[in-house]
Amino acid sequence: MVNQLPQFLYLTTIGWKTGKQHRIEIWFVKYNGRYYLISERQRHAHWVQNIVHNPKVSFTVGHEAFEGTARIVDPDKESNSAAEVSKMMETKYSWDDGLIVELIPL
Repeated sequence: MVNQLPQFLYLTTIGWKTGKQHRIEIWFVKYNGRYYLISERQRHAHWVQNIVHNPKVSFTVGHEAFEGTARIVDPDKESNSAAEVSKMMETKYSWDDGLIVELIPL
């Protein structure tokens, strides 16, 4: 049987206004040892706003927990990576529309 990644990961950010942990369940893909998410609400999503103010995150994929940093992918400067992530999201979820965010495990 092929080892398949879970459908969701659980991302924890720190609220930039409250300082409290904010946890979401979100679709993802793994590419080149990093994890990628797409924000349908672009920069308006609270979790993206939290990352802009504090890039330190924690996340869980299946039974594996990670500490790391997050950043917004610039599709103009990183067109190859952005295209590959979009293609992988389309294949996995039949959806790829939004702002790409990269999670870098430490």
